[in-house]
Parts: sequence; structure tokens; C-alpha cells
Amino acid sequence: MVKYNANRKPRRFEEPDESPIELRSRTMRAVKSKNTRPEMTVRRFLHAAGLRYRLHDRRLPGVPDLVFPSRRVALFVHGCFWHQHSGCLAADRPRSSVDYWTRKLDGNVARDRRHRADLEAAGWNVLVIWECEINDNATLERLVKTIKSVRP
Repeated sequence: MVKYNANRKPRRFEEPDESPIELRSRTMRAVKSKNTRPEMTVRRFLHAAGLRYRLHDRRLPGVPDLVFPSRRVALFVHGCFWHQHSGCLAADRPRSSVDYWTRKLDGNVARDRRHRADLEAAGWNVLVIWECEINDNATLERLVKTIKSVRP
């Protein structure tokens, strides 16, 4: 049985426990950068195809999600929203806090471009698979063929 407290204000009039900035900060901290569901799907598929890799090699620019050192291939598994997959519906930007999201997402894209250029300058082949592509086995098969076609 729920007890009624006459001194308590209704919930809708209570002050929020966190400010919007603290709430956003907590939400952003909860976003994983490693071992995400798309990354795990790609890892399982590539491993089942017989490919072996290193994870998150911090010695390389951008810390690629998967690294095939003998083939000099760096693979990034990008989320469509966070890395702004061109033409993808999941890459739509939020309508609130437009300045914040523009700065944040454009910065992510610019950083990705820099990391790719740095890796290519160091002699690495850079591949990107997008979150929206991982549910298509044909795309994953093409990825396997591409990686295997790079000779050590």
C-alpha cells in the first residue's frame, strides 16, 4: 500500500536533480568509444572469416578499432551519427543546441580526416565501415575480401 504524504509537492513541480549541463555531461560520458555493438559485430564476423587483428592500437593516429599489422590495414567502425555518415538518416543532427552539435560533429569529422591522412602518410591502408552497413552480410564479405586482398 502506497502512503500519501500531504507535505510533498507533486513530482512535476520538483526541481531537477541535475542542471542541463550536468545531465548532458553524464549522458556523453555514457557513450562508449570501444567495444560498441557495431564494433563487436564486425569483430565476430572477421574472426569467423579467419582474420586476426589487434584492438585499439594506441600507437597509431586515431586509435583504429581493428589493426591488421602484417597487412598494414587500419579499420575504423564508425557510428553514423557521431562521425556523420553522408546521406545516412542516422546522421541527422539534433534540432536543439544547434551550435553545440555543429561544433561537436564537425570537429569529429575533421579529426577523422586528420587521422586518416596521418595513417596514410605512414603507409597504412585505412578502411571505414559504417554502423548502418554492418547488418548487410554482403558488405561484410566485401570487407573481408578487401582486407585479404592487401598483401603483407
